[in-house]
Amino acid sequence: MLQDMLISLPQVLIDGLALGAVYAVVALGYTMVYGILQLINFAHGEIFMTGAYIGTALFILIMGMSWTSAIPQLIVFIVVLLISAGLVGLLGVGIERVAYRPLRNTPRLIPLITAIGISFILQDVVRFIAEMMNGGTYILTGPSLFTGQVTIGFSSISSLFNDASFKISFIIMIVTAILMMVALDFFVNRTKWGTAIRAVSLDRETASLMSINVNKVISTTFFVGSALGGATGVLFAMQYGTIDPYIGFILGLKAFIAAVLGGIGNIRGAMIGGLLLGLMEMFAAANLTTLTGGILGAEYKDVFAFAILIIVLIFKPEGLLGKPTAEKV
Repeated sequence: MLQDMLISLPQVLIDGLALGAVYAVVALGYTMVYGILQLINFAHGEIFMTGAYIGTALFILIMGMSWTSAIPQLIVFIVVLLISAGLVGLLGVGIERVAYRPLRNTPRLIPLITAIGISFILQDVVRFIAEMMNGGTYILTGPSLFTGQVTIGFSSISSLFNDASFKISFIIMIVTAILMMVALDFFVNRTKWGTAIRAVSLDRETASLMSINVNKVISTTFFVGSALGGATGVLFAMQYGTIDPYIGFILGLKAFIAAVLGGIGNIRGAMIGGLLLGLMEMFAAANLTTLTGGILGAEYKDVFAFAILIIVLIFKPEGLLGKPTAEKV
């Protein structure tokens, strides 16, 4: 059993890092909004999905133009990533302005239900547009960029390991996700706007008395979180190739699990939680059949992810890097 697990370990690590990077960046959107509004924005998974569709549509549009054939794929990718992030960021600001701001001082359950409603609206709107564009089907094929295969030889090092392979898009995806996470960490901890975000997160009323424009800070938070989610959707479409309007539902829930695992409201915790969840999920997908003697297969990896959420909530509800807070009564 152990030898079988070691044989698949290199490929598990590569696939887990790819999936974990997606979870980590999407989890940042959850944790930023929760940190400043104490709101679980369950529409964030659909914002990620919208970014995937916008990015794919832009790729199809740009690559279909004859004059773009001379432009390097990396330049096209960067342009599409920036445009998609900007558009989805504006979408997030619009959702906050229309759906969340009027409910800011209401009981927490009301904005939570509103977030679920927004997620269904986004699903159906994107599904309708995709059907119109794609001739009656809503599944789109993502861009075939950076598809070259790279093989890393581990079997030559030890007979315990197999060789592992990945697409060039894996490297682009990991590097881009790391850059986004580092940039966000710098923005929150080293800039004036980041200081304002942390101040509003700590005490909204006191921050407003210190001449901080709370509404503008919250809108900025939604823009940054949504832009990161949209950019991650582009990376997902590039890496995995096929998207549909429902990819944001389960992936969004798992990104929320990652945020809880790392410590909801803690940005660095969300990064670590996402990477850990991706690695654990890929490990489960590769080895559940072996560990359970064939009773459970790879399709139960989702159950494994939600079991992690239950365990974390029972034994360490504040998460790995979160701090327990005392509730005033």
